[in-house]
Amino acid sequence: MKKKNRIYIIDVTNRDGVQTANIGLSKFEKTMLNYYLGQMGIYQSEFGFPSLEHEWNYLNANLELSKQGVMGDLILSGWTRAVADDVYAAVKHTNVKHLNLSISTSEIMTNGKFGGKKNREDVITMMTEAVIAAKEAGIETVGVNAEDASRTEVCDQRYDEDYLVRFSRAAVEHGADRIRYCDTLGYDRTISIYDSVKRIAEAVQVPIELHCHNDLGYAVANSVEGAMGAIDAGVPAYINTTVNGMGERAGNADMVSVLLALTKSRGMQGKDILDPKIDLTQSWKICNYVATAFRQPIPINAVGVGSNAFAHESGIHADGMLKDRSNYELYSPDELGISESEIRKIGRIITTGEYGGLKGLLHVYESLGIELEDERETLRLVQYTSAHNQRPLNEDELRFIAEHPAEVEQILTVTPNRK
Repeated sequence: MKKKNRIYIIDVTNRDGVQTANIGLSKFEKTMLNYYLGQMGIYQSEFGFPSLEHEWNYLNANLELSKQGVMGDLILSGWTRAVADDVYAAVKHTNVKHLNLSISTSEIMTNGKFGGKKNREDVITMMTEAVIAAKEAGIETVGVNAEDASRTEVCDQRYDEDYLVRFSRAAVEHGADRIRYCDTLGYDRTISIYDSVKRIAEAVQVPIELHCHNDLGYAVANSVEGAMGAIDAGVPAYINTTVNGMGERAGNADMVSVLLALTKSRGMQGKDILDPKIDLTQSWKICNYVATAFRQPIPINAVGVGSNAFAHESGIHADGMLKDRSNYELYSPDELGISESEIRKIGRIITTGEYGGLKGLLHVYESLGIELEDERETLRLVQYTSAHNQRPLNEDELRFIAEHPAEVEQILTVTPNRK
């Protein structure tokens, strides 16, 4: 029986989301996000930059936690430039087995980034050399990113799909497992991205990733329609999302919005096209955690998890809701893991932290039903983690520290051991 082609989620909050200007996540917060993504059944987390020294300890600790089953079935993948030297650095200093290699395909970026010293043929050569290096180094899954794919043009500004097909074919011929179509500036429309992705997918017959930004408000719609282009071409699709739509400029495709669009929008209900492992009821928990960690409140009108998502003021709406909630709601709060009795932020419990003492710590852990093996070592890690995050820790974080002290120690130690 032929396997059904589905749409899978690759969350890129820990790679692209953390590049949001003026804010960021600590290494421990990134770790907890991977933990929550695993609980939610998300397919993959692009969890960082393995060619960057300050990421090495965090990445290797998370890979060890993954090996222990702490992250569930979540795949952890790294991102580098499509440069062979970056690949060599990644495999030398980390144990990463899944990589996405990124290079620009548009003329404007090729000229702008390389100062006119490289042309589009050089771009293909650099990309294929990086793919070969990754495969020879034992990387299991190599994705090739066509950055700014949506603005890939010829000299008279006509869209150059032929080049993208040639670029993608070269990647696949040299060992790439997936092609990432990047709408880096949010330039595409739903019609254009569907057509382009479908043609590329038909030409190379490997899974296509969709990476869409929200500069024109199309990120979610383009992600969904681009993915459908891949599905209609006969290959699986992978949508890049971020929790709460975090990301550079206007952000990336919001994860919850994408999930709801794939399951609740017209023509999608009952289509059974989304990765069946995803547990939508974890949405409320993960969105609130990321809001707390980034120190960015969820907008009141955010899809699914905003405080007004299930609020009704209009007299007509209120009357309709009282008669039957489906009059004005496509989905219910419990489907997203929100208690009907209260819609509020979760889990932010000020307990013991940067300046806490042993007695307070023992009281907190006793209330959690956790018996500590080394009380003073746990206190030290709790103090350091709270200082590292610069905020109080929630119950899940406190449990995580108690259960994985060695890995937490490594994550908090930003400077790697060079021996």
